[in-house]
Amino acid sequence: MQTPSPDSASTPSTAQSWQTESAQIPDDSLISSSDRRHTVQAGSPLMMVETAFLASTASLIWFVNYYFPLGPLLRIFFPLPIALLYLRWGKREALMGVITSGLLLTVLMGPTRSIGYLIPYGWLGVILGETWKRQAPWFVSIGMGTIIGALGFFFRYWLLSILLGRDLWVYATTQITELVDWFFIRLGILAQPDLTLIQGIAILVVLLNSMIYLFVVHLVSLLLFDRLRNPISRPPKWVQVLLDYEA
Repeated sequence: MQTPSPDSASTPSTAQSWQTESAQIPDDSLISSSDRRHTVQAGSPLMMVETAFLASTASLIWFVNYYFPLGPLLRIFFPLPIALLYLRWGKREALMGVITSGLLLTVLMGPTRSIGYLIPYGWLGVILGETWKRQAPWFVSIGMGTIIGALGFFFRYWLLSILLGRDLWVYATTQITELVDWFFIRLGILAQPDLTLIQGIAILVVLLNSMIYLFVVHLVSLLLFDRLRNPISRPPKWVQVLLDYEA
C-alpha cells in the first residue's frame, strides 16, 4: 500500500489557506475614497506616487495652456487634480500637491507665473475638495469658489500692475465705461455714468464670470469623478433633470 507523500498531503490545505487569505484581501475598486486613507498607511508609496502624479498633472495643464492656449477648455481642469487629491487622500496631501505644483512651476516658468496658478487655482482646488468631501451643497461650494476666483482675478491684476508699472484697473474701467455708454445711448439715457457705478459693474462682471466658471467646473467634476469612484456632492434637482443624470 502506497502512502501519500508529505507534499501531496499538504496541497489541499495549502490551497485552502491561499483561498482564505485571498478572500480577506479587499478589492481596490470596491474601496471607497473615505476608507482608502484608513486602509493605506500614511507615507505609503501609493499615497506619495498619487500626490506627485496629480501635482505634476496640475502643473502640466497650466504649462500647456500658458504656451498653447486652447481657450476655456483646459482652464476648466486647473483646480481638478488638487481637488481629486483631497477627495482621495485628504487635506495634508492636497496641500502637499499644491506646494509641489508651485515648486515645479517655479522651476519651469518662474515665480510670478507659478503664483498665478497657486492663486487662485491651487487654493480653489483645496476648497473644492474640502466642500465636496463634506458633501456640502452646490451653492456653498460655488459661492466660496466664486469669491476665491474673484479675489484671484484682482490679485493677478494687482501683481501685473506692479510688474508693468501701470494701473491695469484703469484700462478695465475704461472698457466698462465705453460699454455702459453704448447701453445708455441705446436706451436713450442722456447721462454720464458715474465712476462708482462703473467700478460696481466691473466687480459684478468679475463675480458673474467666476460663478459661471465654477458651475461648469462642478458639472465636469460630477461626470468625471463619479467614474473615478470619488464622487462629489450631489447636484440640485434641477441640474439632475437638466442633465438627465441619476444621482
